[in-house]
Amino acid sequence: MNLLNLFQGIATLFYQNPMISIARVVLIFLGILLVYLGKKGTLEPLVMIPMGFGMSAVNAGVLFLSANQVGNIFMDPLVSNTDGLINILQIDFLQPIYTFTFSNGLIACIVFMGIGVISDLGSLLRFPFTSMLIAMFAELGTVATFPIAKLFGLTNGEAAAVSVIGTADGPMVLYTSLMLAKDLFVPITIVAYLYLSLTYGGYPFLVRLLIPKHLREIVVKSTRNENVSSGKKIAFAVVANTVLCLLFPVAAPLFMSFFLGVAIRESGIVKYTKLIEEVFLYGATFFLGLMLGVLCDASTILNPKILILLVLGMIALLLSGIGGIIGGYVVYLINGKNFNPVIGIAGVSCVPTTAKVAQKEVHLVNKYCFILQYAMGANICGVITSAILTGIYVTLIPML
Repeated sequence: MNLLNLFQGIATLFYQNPMISIARVVLIFLGILLVYLGKKGTLEPLVMIPMGFGMSAVNAGVLFLSANQVGNIFMDPLVSNTDGLINILQIDFLQPIYTFTFSNGLIACIVFMGIGVISDLGSLLRFPFTSMLIAMFAELGTVATFPIAKLFGLTNGEAAAVSVIGTADGPMVLYTSLMLAKDLFVPITIVAYLYLSLTYGGYPFLVRLLIPKHLREIVVKSTRNENVSSGKKIAFAVVANTVLCLLFPVAAPLFMSFFLGVAIRESGIVKYTKLIEEVFLYGATFFLGLMLGVLCDASTILNPKILILLVLGMIALLLSGIGGIIGGYVVYLINGKNFNPVIGIAGVSCVPTTAKVAQKEVHLVNKYCFILQYAMGANICGVITSAILTGIYVTLIPML
């Protein structure tokens, strides 16, 4: 009898809300697909497996509620009054994680601190001009997508938030959308992480399309292979952090998190390094994927702006990749053709994915070509320029 009532409830739900019900079924299977693609390595497993589980679970759970009951049974991201929040913190098991780490941007800062711990500034400080020039070109999508988004009818805050997808830096997207477009931060962040997982598969084709084989196999001749001391790296981290926090105080939590991670790495504090890298970074990444999956219920995919966000996210990452390659060509010409333009793709700050893409692409055509030190310099510099642009957007957009 209970089974019969269950099927009757499902039938009633489909009859009363066919679009929502169909969307939920689609998202259930999409979640399962994300888990499969994460397991296969096609998408980033660290994010996609928990996201897929959360997406399929929340849509399956809500689907089986009675026809007159609507909502997310894992958490309520819209609750704002104190009494309601206190009540839901005791009921929905993921609500405390969302409230205390996700909705305030803390999880983005934790991830950024982890990125700092795994980032070596040596290549950046050995080749500062090259790294900075490429990183600036690689922000083409972050800058150019803003006016395009405005043409699509988005507000200034929404346009800025979706433009930051061009940085290829998940914490930046999360932080900017929370600050400037809180009503759309869930779909924007989901779109960003879905696309960031595809950069490893898509950017190699962009490199092969825009850079001929004879340029991809160039071996860079350099006389600057000296090691940069930990003291110099820490000095740079402290000065850069202070200056950037002074210039962009709204984004100071991001700058402090990243450069603190760098300082801990270079100080040789092994216990802190392990804590941030193995616990904070992977723990935050796990819950980030899970929370995004749980927040992706049918109301998200039925948002009329979701298609616009999908298109703009793709444009932003495509333009950033093209901009990075243009930067690689510019350095190639400035250095008298003693440079491999493939390094330009590493300016897109998906650490260390795009640097690995650059090295892999040159290795396919010349197994004696090693460009990772240049690529990592551009990659790390891309992280810094991404945070700077985030600071500019978060500071200036509210004034418009």
